[in-house]
Amino acid sequence: MAQLKVGDLMVELDEDGFLEDHLVWNEDVAKALATTEEVEELTEEHWKMINYLRDYYEQFGVAPMVRKMCKDTGFDQKKIYVLFPAGPGKGACKIAGLPKPTGCV
Repeated sequence: MAQLKVGDLMVELDEDGFLEDHLVWNEDVAKALATTEEVEELTEEHWKMINYLRDYYEQFGVAPMVRKMCKDTGFDQKKIYVLFPAGPGKGACKIAGLPKPTGCV
């Protein structure tokens, strides 16, 4: 099991780099996870997607389907890949602190 040091906090990651415990997530953890996903700076657009994903997960207990994500945020799939090069599941959900989505390779 891997670990990520975020300030004075050590967070546990699974074999794919997702948080073992999504409850330890905070903005500093998101910034640290972003660096592991080739996202150098989290912009307002990144935060819009991250906050959407976290709110959706809190409400429904799963990550949204990509189609729903695009509809609700107004970002097309191409834009999501520009913001999160690893994609909506591996990149965006990981940075948002969500568990690895089902079907995510």
